[in-house]
Amino acid sequence: MILMTRKPRIAVVGSLNMDLVITMQRMPRMGESMQGDDIHYISGGKGANQAVGCAKLGADVSMIGAVGDDGFGAQILDRMNGFGVGTETIAVLADVPTGTATILHTEGDNCIVVVPGANGKCTPDQIQALTSIISGADALIVQLEIPLPAVETALRIAREAGVRTIVNPAPAAALTDEQIGLGDYFTPNETEFEFFCGASAETEEALFQQMHEWKKRFPQQTLIVTRGKHGISCLAGDQIVTVPAPIVSVVDTTGAGDSFNAALCFGLASGWDLERTLPLAVKAASHSVTVFGAQDGMPSMTDLEQA
Repeated sequence: MILMTRKPRIAVVGSLNMDLVITMQRMPRMGESMQGDDIHYISGGKGANQAVGCAKLGADVSMIGAVGDDGFGAQILDRMNGFGVGTETIAVLADVPTGTATILHTEGDNCIVVVPGANGKCTPDQIQALTSIISGADALIVQLEIPLPAVETALRIAREAGVRTIVNPAPAAALTDEQIGLGDYFTPNETEFEFFCGASAETEEALFQQMHEWKKRFPQQTLIVTRGKHGISCLAGDQIVTVPAPIVSVVDTTGAGDSFNAALCFGLASGWDLERTLPLAVKAASHSVTVFGAQDGMPSMTDLEQA
């Protein structure tokens, strides 16, 4: 195992959104206008969240994605710069709005409308132009909130350069076996893993059986299934290892998966083995749910050492 004497370099290819969270007493009926209680503007997107998580842990991060040339885009860039994320690799597109997610939230329910905006304009050509950033990284992490051709291009560049690749397949989308195989590490949650397996797992035993079947299809890949309050289960060789999640006071679970993936990427990019990396990543995810807001909840290394 080779340990870094410098900051690990991480490339994140993915989405940047502005989340508009509107709190209401109840959901409006069709055709009804009603007053909300409050609104919060929160920088988000899985790519942006994971980039912030990596940077807060101490990595040198390049975020590759796109925002619109508008107020939301400017706010997102400013916030990411504040966290120390490299934003020079983010395209600012004219005549295209920044991606948004409008969330109507009541005490017992929510509904979400996502407008991809600039996220939907990420292209293979944009990614190819940043080949040196990806090939010079210690690890690349991607999600599925931008067009798949752009994601696949990034993974192929990394694979050719020998860069570790982490595929966080969220939201779940149809992938070929070849595309899945471009990930050295594949990190679905339980629902996403059911999608890729084409069947649900009602018991832990059934989940583990699905994981072993997956390993037969992708023998070179490390599979890590995130399981919420049950922690994670990882199949690297022939054995499944489960790392339980500590019990914490939950405030907001929005960024738990992104925090886990960020810490996983940080550890792997630092040259750590899974025995050291996985407990740190689970701890990071658990810490994140104790704070409101995905990016604000991402822990620093000091936070984790003091927890």
